[in-house]
Amino acid sequence: MNTTITRAALLAVATALPLQAAAQAFPNKAIRMIVVFPAGGGTDFMGRIIAQKLSERVGQQVVVDNRGGSNGIIGLQLLMQAPPDGYTICSASAGPLAVNPFVYRKLPYDTMRDFSMIARGVDFPLMLLTHPSLPATNVKELIALARSRPGELAAASSGTGNSDHLALELFKTMAKINVIHVPYKGSGPTAIALRAGEVQLMFSSIPPTLGHVRAGKMRALGIGNAKRLPSQPEFPTIAESGLPGFEAYSWAGIVGPAKMPADVVNKLNREINEGLKAKDAVDKLLTNGTVPMPDTPENFATLIRAEMKKWGAVARAAKIQVE
Repeated sequence: MNTTITRAALLAVATALPLQAAAQAFPNKAIRMIVVFPAGGGTDFMGRIIAQKLSERVGQQVVVDNRGGSNGIIGLQLLMQAPPDGYTICSASAGPLAVNPFVYRKLPYDTMRDFSMIARGVDFPLMLLTHPSLPATNVKELIALARSRPGELAAASSGTGNSDHLALELFKTMAKINVIHVPYKGSGPTAIALRAGEVQLMFSSIPPTLGHVRAGKMRALGIGNAKRLPSQPEFPTIAESGLPGFEAYSWAGIVGPAKMPADVVNKLNREINEGLKAKDAVDKLLTNGTVPMPDTPENFATLIRAEMKKWGAVARAAKIQVE
């Protein structure tokens, strides 16, 4: 019996050593970062900054691969099919991870079962924007206008069930207004639609729209945060400018396939967090209205569970369902 136990122990050690060595050597080749939305949106903006800093820190190229479609589902399906070795990771946001489970009848993934949470990347304040031709210069005036023209104004979102759509539904409920929801395929297309006057308003993360606001091609009425942003204090909160109690923001982070080795997850988390703390990254993020939020994988998972509870209730109340 002792001989059998000894052999088993030696086999376990022999099996574990290559795995430990592989984890310690990670990464020794390029890393692929899937982005679940098209280029130009907030999730892409964060993903590219993290990809650059991660590449600098680990000495391997991090290749960004935009795979937009179906509100992030296409990109997350690709992630599920990848080996859980850390060489395929994904930049994803609140909509695909925390909201999709409540709006899609047949979702091909379970967020908490099918993915490894690696790092919380950033928070995205959501900005309420209108076309400059709309005769409303603040939130109070927009609400009054929408009430006087029920069902006439159109509001864009980056996809049914995404965080900007849920923010719109929360705004509609709290303001007691009726506007038409028009979903697009990502934040980039929604910005184009608002600039062209195809829609009259929308919620959006700040990075893809800030330049348009400063150029006078969009009007910013307020942000969904509880407090004004120190980096953009000129933008009031929606709560202070016409809808008390309103709060809605989004976030994005880095996830991987399920069952990634803990050592690999922890190394990626450490390097991503250090990259997010770098002065050039912080300056770029804050200047574009995005707040870096380095944190542990465990805290990131806790955030996702809390967000699922909050936005699941909003989705059910608004009766949002996608086949």
